[in-house]
Amino acid sequence: VQLQASGGGLVQAGGSLRLSCAARGRTVNNNAMGWFRQAPGKEREFVASISWNGHIIRYSESVEGRFTISRGYAENTMYLQMNALKPEDTAIYYCAAGRGSAAVTVTSATYWGQGTLVTVSS
Repeated sequence: VQLQASGGGLVQAGGSLRLSCAARGRTVNNNAMGWFRQAPGKEREFVASISWNGHIIRYSESVEGRFTISRGYAENTMYLQMNALKPEDTAIYYCAAGRGSAAVTVTSATYWGQGTLVTVSS
């Protein structure tokens, strides 16, 4: 499976972006998927995850209420709608798919996308 993340860019604080993660090679509709981010000088951290059927969704405390994760099964794609962006959201955002179906973490992720840069100016 190859994951292709896109949609990053430069936005002012308070603005919005929508990230996409397209899967190529085989379907990931039976896998949990997630978004992670890594800011300069920091470790990669969990942002959000979604189960294979979309029924189990988790967010980090720092983004809950502002970000929304979703899946497009026909397109074999995952999305992250990011609203009310803050300068501290600046990071490279990575998408990932896990072996399991319920959730994915940094350590359980099996497939990783190449990352897309999100920069939020104050």
